[in-house]
Amino acid sequence: IEQPTFPKITEMCVKMIRRVNDEEGIKKLVNETFQKLWFTPTPHHDKEAMTRKILNITDVVAACRDTGYDWFEQLLQNLLKSEEDASYKPVKKACTQLVDNLVEHILKYEESLSDSDNKGVNSGRLVACITTLFLFSKIRPQLMVKHAMTMQPYLTTKCSTQNDFMVICNVAKILELVVPLMEHPSETFLATIEEDLMKLIIKYGMTVVQHCVSCLGAVVNKVTQNYKFVWACFNRYYGALSKLKSQHQEDPNSTILTANKPALLRSLFTVGALCRHFDFDQEDFKGNSKVNIKDKVLELLMYFTKHSDEEVQTKAIIGLGFAFIQHPSLMFEQEVKTLYNSILSDKNCSVNLKIQVLKNLQTYLQEEDTRMQQADRDWKKVAKQEDLKEMGDISSGMSSSIMQLYLKQVLEAFFHNQSNVRHFALNVIALTLNQGLIHPVQCVPYLIAMGTDPEPSMRNKADQQLVEIDKKYAGFIHV
Repeated sequence: IEQPTFPKITEMCVKMIRRVNDEEGIKKLVNETFQKLWFTPTPHHDKEAMTRKILNITDVVAACRDTGYDWFEQLLQNLLKSEEDASYKPVKKACTQLVDNLVEHILKYEESLSDSDNKGVNSGRLVACITTLFLFSKIRPQLMVKHAMTMQPYLTTKCSTQNDFMVICNVAKILELVVPLMEHPSETFLATIEEDLMKLIIKYGMTVVQHCVSCLGAVVNKVTQNYKFVWACFNRYYGALSKLKSQHQEDPNSTILTANKPALLRSLFTVGALCRHFDFDQEDFKGNSKVNIKDKVLELLMYFTKHSDEEVQTKAIIGLGFAFIQHPSLMFEQEVKTLYNSILSDKNCSVNLKIQVLKNLQTYLQEEDTRMQQADRDWKKVAKQEDLKEMGDISSGMSSSIMQLYLKQVLEAFFHNQSNVRHFALNVIALTLNQGLIHPVQCVPYLIAMGTDPEPSMRNKADQQLVEIDKKYAGFIHV
């Protein structure tokens, strides 16, 4: 604060901000420091101070690119929550200033790039600015509503570097949160977003497809109801899969299939991603047709899990994982139980397939947790006398039943010789325990055994789970 030009400021901020979840005394100190440093309103005439603040925040965000941004979200939530009941809200005002000036900074930066020959050289700064805007949108999406139309053109960024892809993904994530909050957005603006997203889905790889389908889900399901547009896209990839399945059944060694492998991989992934965000069994999509789309998709994806090519199997399992988020009941199907349990328990099965099954379970649990938190927030807002506990019990009841199906095999994966398999197995168990889906007595012996794991991070996480269990069930563990 006293020496804003000191060269080690970014490094110091990174070290301090990671202590945002420490014990109360340190947490309070971190909150107060960053409130003074970043989240105190800046006088409007002091452009230099505002620019310095923006460069500092985006430098810290850029420095944390590989370690994650949980600290920023936690810090922002702590500070905004502390002034919820106050009449004067300096943090909220400072956030509005920061967001507005970040957008202005991006526009000026783009202008300077268009006059320069070094277009790719400084794009790391653009990524950091847009990532910071996404982090604000995640906590307070209302701050970005007036800037949504400014963000939309970035969906048409020409992708040649990793930074370009990050810009597109973060803009898609911002629009996903912000567009549903806009009052009477123009039809042209909405149609342009839908078309831009569709072009990106058709053209680019998995990460872009995932974020763009998710954004399209928010725009179509919550705003435009343009179901025909999505149905046409789904049929394009579903039809391609059906055709490739028929060709494979006729001649598994056909050269046509080898030539069409990229199209097959893309179709498996995209059909799954679309099924995650859209329920194609609704009349809005399939009209009066009696065909059960989810069963048809399950049949198609299951067919390709038996393919001889491991890459095809993996993409089919990823597609299944996506579909199960929209339709968790499919995980009770006998063929799915057999597939998941055989992959997890077979010692000779590929490590990649084991990891993918564990990732599918992890993503499902994370998504369920997010749904429950959202339901809780919605209920608190409305404050009606609904039995929310009962609503939650229905959802967690299904999650609990699903985890019981695969629990033994996931726990056995604690002893796999590959640390990646152990890592994902432990993540699944941690989520299962944190959501109270199983009784800890089923896991404690395995967690204690994990205490001798060669990887320090795994030992620490297992110990942390045991401490949590002991807190929750006082004196439950006697080691």
